[in-house]
Amino acid sequence: MTPEVAIDLFRQALWLTSVVVAIVVLPSLIIGLIVAMFQAATQINEQTLSFLPRLLITFLTLIWLGPWLATQMVEFTDTLYRQIPGLIG
Repeated sequence: MTPEVAIDLFRQALWLTSVVVAIVVLPSLIIGLIVAMFQAATQINEQTLSFLPRLLITFLTLIWLGPWLATQMVEFTDTLYRQIPGLIG
């Protein structure tokens, strides 16, 4: 295996990890920002008010996009396993 191939595999893995994390975290960040603006406007300082919507959005995102995310990870792993004989020899 050449260094270029190893770097390319690492780049693909890092990209897939970034996509998976972004898809799960970004909706939660957006809802957190909206709730924080609501709390600042109304001066309500309840911690559960900011935690519960983010938790629900994260769960809904995982339910809605979880199968696609799992498919992407399985396809990457399958491709990697299929490339092993060519990488070694």
